[in-house]
Amino acid sequence: MKNTVSTFINAKKSGQKLAMLTAYDYSTAKMFDNCGINGILVGDSLGMVCLGYKDTLKVTMEDMLHHTKAVTRGVENALVVGDMPFMSYQTSVYDAVKNAGRFIKEADAHAVKLEGGAQVCEQIEAIVKAQIPVMGHLGLTPQSINMFGGFKVQGKNEETAKKLIEDAKRLEAAGVFSIVLECIPAKLAEIITNEVSVPTIGIGAGAACDGQILVYHDMLNMFGDFKPKFVKTFANVGSLITEGVKQYIDEVQNSKFPEKEHCFSINEETLKKLY
Repeated sequence: MKNTVSTFINAKKSGQKLAMLTAYDYSTAKMFDNCGINGILVGDSLGMVCLGYKDTLKVTMEDMLHHTKAVTRGVENALVVGDMPFMSYQTSVYDAVKNAGRFIKEADAHAVKLEGGAQVCEQIEAIVKAQIPVMGHLGLTPQSINMFGGFKVQGKNEETAKKLIEDAKRLEAAGVFSIVLECIPAKLAEIITNEVSVPTIGIGAGAACDGQILVYHDMLNMFGDFKPKFVKTFANVGSLITEGVKQYIDEVQNSKFPEKEHCFSINEETLKKLY
């Protein structure tokens, strides 16, 4: 069934949990879509897991559009959300609407995501007025790591917790159709989820959220050298790939691959004429 913004809103009303994952290319997106995933975020996390940056700050609009185009080509039913990169919307309302529009017009995304609370509400309102659905993002917002002093849990004291609750309400009033809550205490996420009418999508925010999202490289243990506290390993794909590649190298070096069944034949009469 086709997932839309209405699907997400109705899911909260009916108590149906929403499952989202990140994806950055055609084949992965197609696989996830065939599994029945509700939504795919083309996250600026691609800067770290695909491009090798230490954070998301260097990711450009061209990076995001390139990967979003690939994802949307592979999707039929999932809601595809394009992650607006650092400095694509903070500079002005005009830039925010223009760049959000590029996700829809050039990359066929269904919605965009912005990080931040009250400070981006003006941009969100303008994007929504342009008929582009917006997903909000609160808590640990990776584009603000220099302000946070690193990747740290947010909302652990009264002041910051109250601000997150207030920001969630402001995002709702600005017109978002959902809000990602990242790396905040589970009880705080539960309060926010109960305070707003739009679905909350948690990542490191507990089970009370209306849905969950993970970076697929994390939940499939693609790297194995680092796993955030909030990630569960659903499959050890990284080790399977490593084993397969090592076996391939070994068989090539020892002339075990390719074997006869992997080769093409030629007519013997034709072959004789080549000598």
